[in-house]
Amino acid sequence: MAGHNADDAAKPLPEFEVASIKLNKSGSGSSHTDFDRGRFTVTNEGIRGLIQYDAYGVAGPQIEGGPAWLASERFDIEAKVDDATAVQMEKLGPEERRQVKQQLIEQLLSDRFKLAIHWETRELPVYALVRAKGGAKLTPSTDTSGSSGTSSNRGRLKASGVTMARLAETLTGILNPEVGRVVVDRTGLEGRYNLTLEWSPEDGSSSGASSDSQGSGPSIFTALEEQLGLKLESSKGPVKMLVIDRVEQPSEN
Repeated sequence: MAGHNADDAAKPLPEFEVASIKLNKSGSGSSHTDFDRGRFTVTNEGIRGLIQYDAYGVAGPQIEGGPAWLASERFDIEAKVDDATAVQMEKLGPEERRQVKQQLIEQLLSDRFKLAIHWETRELPVYALVRAKGGAKLTPSTDTSGSSGTSSNRGRLKASGVTMARLAETLTGILNPEVGRVVVDRTGLEGRYNLTLEWSPEDGSSSGASSDSQGSGPSIFTALEEQLGLKLESSKGPVKMLVIDRVEQPSEN
C-alpha cells in the first residue's frame, strides 16, 4: 500500500480473533467462500482454492507443489476478526480492504495449516489479453463501492466490477484444463467493467482461435473478439510462480 513508513513495516500481520476449521465430508460438488464485515466463511472448499483465490490471488498454473489432498480434501471454516479490526476494515478503500483480507487468510493458512511458500519467476508461454483491432466493447461499472464478482459455468461468464487483471485471472482458470497457460493483461485498460461472455466450449481441444467446429457457437477466442473487443495472443513472458514448500492438515476445532 502506498504511504507505508518504517512503523508500518514493523506492525504484525492482522490475524483472525477466532477460527474454526472442520473437514467437510458431504461429498457435495458445490463450494462457497464469503468475507463480510470481518467474518470469513468457507463451505466445502479445498485449500488449494483458498491459496489461489483468497490468500494470494494467483492463477492455477502459477501454483506448484503440495500434496494431493490440497485439492481433494474439503473444509468448512468460520473465522472472525475482533470488533475493532472489523470497524477499521470498513473504513478502508476497496484495494486496501482486499489486501488486509488476503493478509488475514495468509496468516490463517500459515498458523493452522503450517503453509510455507516461496516465489519464483519463470519465462513461460502465456496468452496476452489485448484490445482487438476494432477496440474494446466493454461497459464501465457504475458501482463506486469497488465490489466485484464473477460467475462462470460451461460456456458462459458473467462479471461485475472487474478489472482487466481480474478478467485475465478468470480466463486463465477457464482455459487451464485445455492449454495450461497464464493469461496476462496487456490491454492498458484501467477501471472496472461489467461484462457477459458466451461461447461454445471445446472438449479436449487446445487448438485455439480458429476452431469453432465442436459447438454451435464461437470458441472462447472468437467470442472474446466479437463480444468484448478483446483478443488472446500467444506470447512469452515472466510468470510469477507460487511454490509450496510445506503444508499440513490441521487439527479440527
